Amino acid sequence: MLGVTQMADAGAPLPARGSTRTVGIIGWPVQESLSPIIHNAAFAALGMDWAYVPLPVAPGDLEAALAGLPAMGFVGANVTMPHKTDAARLVGDLSEDAERLRAVNTLVVGAAGLAGHNTDAPGFDRFLRRDAGFDPEGRSALIFGAGGAARACALALTRGGLGALTVAARDPTRTETLRAMIEGLLSEVRAVSFDEAPAVDADLVVNATPLGATGETLPHPTLRPGVLVVDLLYRPTLTPLQVAARAAGASAFGGLGLLLHQAALAFELWTGLEPPLSVMSAAALAEMAETKPTG
Repeated sequence: MLGVTQMADAGAPLPARGSTRTVGIIGWPVQESLSPIIHNAAFAALGMDWAYVPLPVAPGDLEAALAGLPAMGFVGANVTMPHKTDAARLVGDLSEDAERLRAVNTLVVGAAGLAGHNTDAPGFDRFLRRDAGFDPEGRSALIFGAGGAARACALALTRGGLGALTVAARDPTRTETLRAMIEGLLSEVRAVSFDEAPAVDADLVVNATPLGATGETLPHPTLRPGVLVVDLLYRPTLTPLQVAARAAGASAFGGLGLLLHQAALAFELWTGLEPPLSVMSAAALAEMAETKPTG
């Protein structure tokens, strides 16, 4: 186990050399991403000659960027907004989760070309079980949102044996893609509007929308002890939903846990090694503590 001083030292990436193996994150924009901090801390802690770099790719340039990864000797890359869906369309070799979610967040460069993966669903499952101590078997959940993050959470929960799922969206018809994605895993999926969400009774409440990033409130149901609340936002570190949950005696978590676990799974895909999760967490927390909130 690394001590605090060692973890801080591990945050500094090793000098790049001609032998350095390179990965990165493709997105637009990417300057606020925590991923370079997290992965470079992990590489340094393990003494690996690897580097993780930001790869800003404007909309419309993704195909050229993907073609350039093998040519430039990249081992792989993460993919973030707004490119996850297009990456799934452009990459022929998709994992089961990437195929089902129609979204790629991790690329692996191999001899045959690019392979696309999605680590969000297993990352959310790891977070729930290891960090939050929540087993979805037979439980009920309310997810706010119907986009890519919501679909990944729904997939993780239904694979885990969730008993009942309610999805709240401003436009409930947007939940049809989510319903199709989990077809065969859960028979009952209820779609409600935001106005109907306060009447829902659930063991788990997940915010998979941007609401709360600048102080907005969600029309959440009554919170109480025994309910778990997860806000996938990790900036700010404490959202209005988390404040409300804790005031009601419910357990509340932000989105850093999901970020770390999906990053750890990407690390495993690239390196074949177990990532130093405590080092990655310490690096992310230190960066968030130093970063002034925006908005």
